[in-house]
Amino acid sequence: MKETIVIKGARENNLKNVSLTIPKYKLVVLTGPSGSGKSTLAMDTLQRECQRQYLDSMGMTSDTISKPKVESIIGLSPSISVGQHVTNRNPRSTVGTVTDIYTFVRFIFSRLGERVCSSCSGSIPPSFEARGMLIEEDEEMDGQTMGCPHCGAELEKLGMSHFSFNKPEGACEACGGVGSVAIINEAAVFNPELSMREGGVASLNGVHRDIQMRILVAAGKHFGFEFDPDQPLKDYGEIQRDLLYYGVESEAFKRHFPNVKPIQGTKFEGVIPGLWRRYKEKEGEAGTQEKDGGFFHEQQCPECLGARLKKEVRLVRVAGASITEVSDWPLSDVYEWTKGLEAALPTEGLHLLEPILHDMPTRLKRIIDVGLGYLSMNRQTVSLSGGEAQRLRLASLLGSGLTGVLYILDEPTTGLHPRDTVGLIRVLQELRDLGNTVLVIEHDIEMMRAADHIIDMGPGAGLDGGQVVGEGSIEDLMVSETSVTGAYLREERNKTAAYVRRKGDGKQITIRQAQYRNIDIPEVSFPLGCLVSVTGVSGSGKSTLVFDILAQGSAKGHEQIGCAEIAGLDPVGNIVIFDQSPMGRMLRSNVATYTDVFTHLRQLFAALPEAKKRKLTSKHFSFNTPGGRCETCQGLGVLTVDMNFLPDLEVKCHACKGRRFTDEVLQVKYDGYSISDLLDMSVQESLPILKSEAKMAGIIETLCEVGLGYLKWGQSVKTLSGGEGQRIRLAKELSKPSKNHTLYLLDEPTTGLHPSDIKQLHTLLSKLVDTGNTVVVVEHSLELIRESDWVIDIGPEGGVVGGKLVAEGTPEQVAEVRESYTGMFLKRILAEGL
Repeated sequence: MKETIVIKGARENNLKNVSLTIPKYKLVVLTGPSGSGKSTLAMDTLQRECQRQYLDSMGMTSDTISKPKVESIIGLSPSISVGQHVTNRNPRSTVGTVTDIYTFVRFIFSRLGERVCSSCSGSIPPSFEARGMLIEEDEEMDGQTMGCPHCGAELEKLGMSHFSFNKPEGACEACGGVGSVAIINEAAVFNPELSMREGGVASLNGVHRDIQMRILVAAGKHFGFEFDPDQPLKDYGEIQRDLLYYGVESEAFKRHFPNVKPIQGTKFEGVIPGLWRRYKEKEGEAGTQEKDGGFFHEQQCPECLGARLKKEVRLVRVAGASITEVSDWPLSDVYEWTKGLEAALPTEGLHLLEPILHDMPTRLKRIIDVGLGYLSMNRQTVSLSGGEAQRLRLASLLGSGLTGVLYILDEPTTGLHPRDTVGLIRVLQELRDLGNTVLVIEHDIEMMRAADHIIDMGPGAGLDGGQVVGEGSIEDLMVSETSVTGAYLREERNKTAAYVRRKGDGKQITIRQAQYRNIDIPEVSFPLGCLVSVTGVSGSGKSTLVFDILAQGSAKGHEQIGCAEIAGLDPVGNIVIFDQSPMGRMLRSNVATYTDVFTHLRQLFAALPEAKKRKLTSKHFSFNTPGGRCETCQGLGVLTVDMNFLPDLEVKCHACKGRRFTDEVLQVKYDGYSISDLLDMSVQESLPILKSEAKMAGIIETLCEVGLGYLKWGQSVKTLSGGEGQRIRLAKELSKPSKNHTLYLLDEPTTGLHPSDIKQLHTLLSKLVDTGNTVVVVEHSLELIRESDWVIDIGPEGGVVGGKLVAEGTPEQVAEVRESYTGMFLKRILAEGL
């Protein structure tokens, strides 16, 4: 049996004819600087060839998956890649439903629940009758009845479907099982001071408004009154108001003219019914214009108070708790409750628990092991971070029982505190011990220590990367002359320099009585003119404190969110937030357009003598407007092929061969390069060519400094990870000097960065501080935390047992606080290095 995967001659993207051997049934870590070719090797070469060969072997056409540029790969297994993308955007999808734990809980409540009679309010104990022993059989039970032992009233028997908010039997009738209801914010839609023509109805504008005004005037004539679109809304009579708000078909308007029927051209729908219609048509699509415009606001369902279920279902209790309470608990508490079920239930009911007593606690334990014990079952999957979604999937893969599989994971420690990394490593080792190969793209030193084999890519990013520069154990890398990771670790081992902490400018921002979500902090201060790290285990409340409370602060004395007051904001000119939100869905937005480099590039090309001779302006050098672009692909360079039920496929445009522009535009060259050649270059490659162009050179150098020199100018921003997106925004901000004291808030800026790149990032953040600003980072990376001037540690745990201020001070002071998990790791790293 083949014990290795042998790759020969991999040349995808920046890989330089890489040949290597990966041991099977081991935990293998693939590391190296950002852009060195790790993802290209793991995802674009190995994973793609696995999928292609697998589809081929099943006789399915593998045209959808093109063969990667590699001579051969021998010894492949079926592969599963676990990325950082949250794929499920359904608002009904929760942690409980995607992990199936909620199914187990529904089973427990339908079999063992003590219910309340809706007629006499008497308590009805469970019957413990042996219905279908399997969970699936229990789903089918509906329409059966039983009598109340106290008053004899006939009641519907409660099956599993009654405990589901996704089924009509159980869903709260007021909100349909969503837990919230939308209401129209009339103040945002109507401005009584303005007339319709002046924009008094915010949801109607442009040509659409003109058409609707004509219909309203015609309706007024037909019904025998005047409707004046130039009259302020506050001056309308009751009839005009009812017509505008509710439309001709509404009861509110019909009561004025019970015997007059509307005719063609007078059927005005009504602003409010129109808004509701559009809202319902787009339900489930987050960020539609109606929601964006603030015309609707979501509020907790008044009937079920967010619990999503019908009242009679919410009253059922097992071991002293209702299903609503269990769904609100952190999963670590659900685990304890499950373990205590046997003791809390009568012995005659225990046989009903057998089908789940082993499976459910095992699943819960796996989720706790990957550091997600603080999540609750009712947490929406849409609200999970990329790292949380990835680890949740990892926990469920452990339960699949598959063996002989190649698992490829993309930075699973993202968003994890060093304490929780230990649990994650244990989970990956379990996956390996089942007989699988686990390949992890990772920068975490602890993960490297736990690996059976490390592959180090480098030596640099982009063109300077694409080679294997070290292999073996962490000790092997440290003695290797070529390994980048080894060089960093050697430097760490010999580190003797003392840390210099800035004292700041003497001023500070103080948050008092912070109480929001799980945060409960009487007082916490952020010194100005410093680099401040906010730390704590996953789910402890770091992001809530920084992005939900501090970021919403205002020196103008507006009402503060989540706290009594935020003092000391006066010296701060503005607050700039760099979070991990996606860069946008625009196909046309790429690295060059996003950083504004493309504007300067177009002007540069339009000013060339060749362009002037051909009468080409900067418009012709844009792929976003007709003129110089290839019209077959509209300047995208690729055509999208609809694959029906498979994901859409992008193929190179046959007309321009992926070059985006017409031949005439491509004839114009700067230093021998056309505009298409420059878009195909990486940021780093273009530096020597454009360094004389002052407007562009600054941003190019900054992009290289934040470790993004490997990105191609023409690369769509859709393809960037959260960490890359954040750093590109940071580079853009750094290239324009701030006029006044700015408070920068960053969300884990080290995501996806090799330790040697973190040093560079720290230098950049220090630059921001040294020019008179304040930088606050939410961070897990010990490399950056130890370099901070001030640390605020939140915890001690995640979820409901988090949200307290555990420690604050310099890294040395926090290291001495025994209750702080961050302090525990800081103490070691400050004493011994990494």
